[in-house]
Amino acid sequence: MRLCVFEATDGRRPGLVLGDEIADISTVAGRSYLPVDILAAGPGGIEAIEQAARSSSRIPLKSARLTAPLRRPGKILGIGLNYRDHAKETGRDPPTTQMWFNKQSSALHGPFDPVLMPAVSTALDYEVELVVVIGKYGRHVPRERAHEIIAGYMTGCDYSVRDWQRATPTMIMGKGFDTHAPVGPWITTPDEAGDVSNMSLKCWVNDELRQAGNTGEMIFDVPAQIEHLTKAFALEPGDLIFTGTPAGVGAAFTPPKFLKVGDRVRVEVERLGAIEAVITQETAQTRIG
Repeated sequence: MRLCVFEATDGRRPGLVLGDEIADISTVAGRSYLPVDILAAGPGGIEAIEQAARSSSRIPLKSARLTAPLRRPGKILGIGLNYRDHAKETGRDPPTTQMWFNKQSSALHGPFDPVLMPAVSTALDYEVELVVVIGKYGRHVPRERAHEIIAGYMTGCDYSVRDWQRATPTMIMGKGFDTHAPVGPWITTPDEAGDVSNMSLKCWVNDELRQAGNTGEMIFDVPAQIEHLTKAFALEPGDLIFTGTPAGVGAAFTPPKFLKVGDRVRVEVERLGAIEAVITQETAQTRIG
């Protein structure tokens, strides 16, 4: 099951992607509810989606404007250096402890919307990632039960402002710029996503393939990540986990291949779909209120 949010003439609506069409499923719980809210209801929510799709109106997928398929998350968490080849290209040893940072909730962005080149930096980099969508509350969740709190998966790009990232040990400032957490194009439920420990990940900048890896190369797999995080704090419905990136980031080239205004970045995770953005210059305009 692939669940999206699309722009209609009267606002955003949740949809079910069926082949090359989108079925409007807003009758499940109203337009104010997004896919993760429906999935949090468990089997009953899935049954309601299927029932709504059978009788709902449909629009062509190619003509729809897709938005981020969830509200502003309570937490956007990212793990650093979680692929051995990526750790190697940075000149560091593979970590023995999970290294986590936050991306700000205001970084959440649509799957095909322009991504901003910061007004304060030109060291903008890309990182293709498998993104986990949390669907149930979880605390002290053992790895063998991690699947119970997962609503689905998305393709994401962990855009990183490298000079700001390296300025402090926490990395938070360089990871959380506005628009730098695009996700989508939809939430793929676990039954359709299949084995997430064996998925290819790719990133192109314009027509150049920069990254090509597999989730099987993770140092800490998804269950290990959930187990570790929930020892410290609760994961809640709508929280997102960026699970790491393989080798090929722009900072690792000599000289670095940072993004430029006008570049088109496409990232894809096998069975989850692709998202794409054009890098657009931010203007340092003061906005209050």
